[in-house]
Amino acid sequence: VQLVESGGGSVQAGGSLTLSCAAGQYTYKRNCMGWFRQRPGKDREGLAVLWIGGATTSYADSVKGRFIITRDKAKDLVYLQMNGLQPEDTGMYYCAADQLYGTSIAFSSSSYTYWGQGTQVTVS
Repeated sequence: VQLVESGGGSVQAGGSLTLSCAAGQYTYKRNCMGWFRQRPGKDREGLAVLWIGGATTSYADSVKGRFIITRDKAKDLVYLQMNGLQPEDTGMYYCAADQLYGTSIAFSSSSYTYWGQGTQVTVS
């Protein structure tokens, strides 16, 4: 496993959580980091993308204005700050890394080679 997520848990609606993704030295050389969510019975969906070189970010409409993706270069960590959580945000959250170009490609789970094991977020 080259990426390791943490920070999931249970929270009440309206609450906040911050997920962390520890990127291994090899995967961190990739230019694109993404956070994905998989809800029960649903496909894995892209939530937020960070292009490391230019620190550019993009968000899915479902989380825009509520979630923020950031990076701590010194700690080799990528974060997903989640605010205003709702029950529909419940799911398994994954971080991913690869060398990608293009927003639509970066939001597609099939584009990524490197994945973490996921961390569960439950909102009630």
